[in-house]
Formats: sequence, structure tokens, C-alpha cells
Amino acid sequence: MNVKRFTSWEEAVAWLIAQPEQQELVRACYFDRPALPAAQRYWQSDEWCAVRKLLPANIGRVLDVGAGMGIASYALGKDGWQVTALEPDPSNLVGAGAIRQLASKAGLEITVVEKWGERLPFADASFDVIHARQVLHHARDLEQFCKELYRVLKPGGRLIATREHVISDASQLPKFLAKHSLQNLYGGENAFQRKEYLSSLKAAGFSILSVLGPWDSIINSTPFTRHKLAEFFLARYGHWLGASMISRIIFTELGFQFVRQALALVDRRPGRLYTFVADKPEQVQ
Repeated sequence: MNVKRFTSWEEAVAWLIAQPEQQELVRACYFDRPALPAAQRYWQSDEWCAVRKLLPANIGRVLDVGAGMGIASYALGKDGWQVTALEPDPSNLVGAGAIRQLASKAGLEITVVEKWGERLPFADASFDVIHARQVLHHARDLEQFCKELYRVLKPGGRLIATREHVISDASQLPKFLAKHSLQNLYGGENAFQRKEYLSSLKAAGFSILSVLGPWDSIINSTPFTRHKLAEFFLARYGHWLGASMISRIIFTELGFQFVRQALALVDRRPGRLYTFVADKPEQVQ
């Protein structure tokens, strides 16, 4: 996608939305308009259903960090959580203004705070849960960011950081950035090594509950669906296995799980997606 670089994320997304040939990407990013149906689609998605299972059973106060245009804030509010959305961009298309508009149209009470994550404007132990979708890899100081998330989380609270870009080593970062379709519009993308995420979370005091790799959960693999997997295998191995065999492999549950496990062993793509779930211990040292 060869286009000019934009001076703001709002300009970049507005341009992308207007491109007929980019509508698949627009929908995958939930940029499609109107915003309320897009947010409803996210709330009903397999991704959100999987995230919901990671949330604690007891509903309470949640901080949605780097909330963007508010699709996760909307989903949390629809599920009954008391939501505070942290989003430094004031934009009415992709930022705090968009969240306020979405909340108003949906009839949800969402508190919107326009601040950065490295210095959170909240008291210690303010939230039961912190949710962050595609956020930690944007941190200007990952360790400080994690310390702030830990500080405002209640003892026994949970951090759920989904769809974080992972690289194997520093040499993969330029390759990842060169291939990232949205990086070419405005920039701002980044990725860390898996061990960097984990060391920053542990240094903050978190106890790691689970680490989900790119094929361990639909959270990370979406929008790479079974149909897209079938297309991929058909293009790569169709001449050898045949279309009917590939369909039997991909579209049976056992075959699909086998394919995902096999992909997990060999997937070393720059920027592959991970999800990190971590708890703040009940007894804080």
C-alpha cells in the first residue's frame, strides 16, 4: 500500500476508510462506519467471547487502557463493567471524542480520561481489572508503564493485555515495521520480545497467569479465520493434498486444532500476536 504519510492517526484512518479496496482491512480493524454497529460486531465477535472468559467472574471497576475509538470499552460496558477509558488522542474519529459519542449513542456510562499510560491520573488500587488491547507495544517506557498499571490495580486484580506484537530479536523489528499495513500510513507501531514483556510485568510485581501465543487463542489469530487458513493451505499445498483433503483438515475440529498446534511450533513471523494475563497478588509485598 503505497500512500503518503499522514500527520495524525485520525487523518490516516479517515483516508483508509475512504478507500474501496481497503474495506476488508477497515472491517478487520473495526474502523467501519457507523461506529455503533462496528462496536456491536466486536462485542459479538469470537475474539471478545474469548477475552470475556479471561475476565474475573465478579464484575467491578475496569480501566480500558489505550481505548482508541472504544470498541473494548463498549464491550466491557455492555457486559456490566463500570468502565473508565484511558485514551490520550482527543479525536472524534479514533480517540476520546469517538468513545464519548459511542457511549452516548449506546446509552452506556463510560468515563473518558485523556492521559498517557506512563503516568496514570488515578489513586493506588483504583481498579479491579485493567484491559489493554494492542497497547503495551506502543509504550514509550514499557517497564514504567507496567509499574503504573500495577499501582492502580487492586490487590487480587487482573491485567489482560491482548494482541501484543512480539519479535524474536531486535533484527526482526525493521522487517515487522516494513510489512505493517498501518505503519506505512502514520507510523507509531512497535514490537518487543516476549521476554521483554514478561520481565517488565514481573519487575512491576505482577504474577503471570498465562501467556497465549499467536495460535493458542482466537484472540490473537483473528481475523485469520478457518476460511483464510484453508485459502492459505490451498495456495501453498493444494497441488499436493488437494482441495477436498485440505477442507477435511481445516473444517473438522480435530484437524483445525492440529493445524493450530503445528503452526504454533513454526510461527516466527515478526510482530506475531501474544496475549498476557497477569494478576496482582492479594498480599502485596
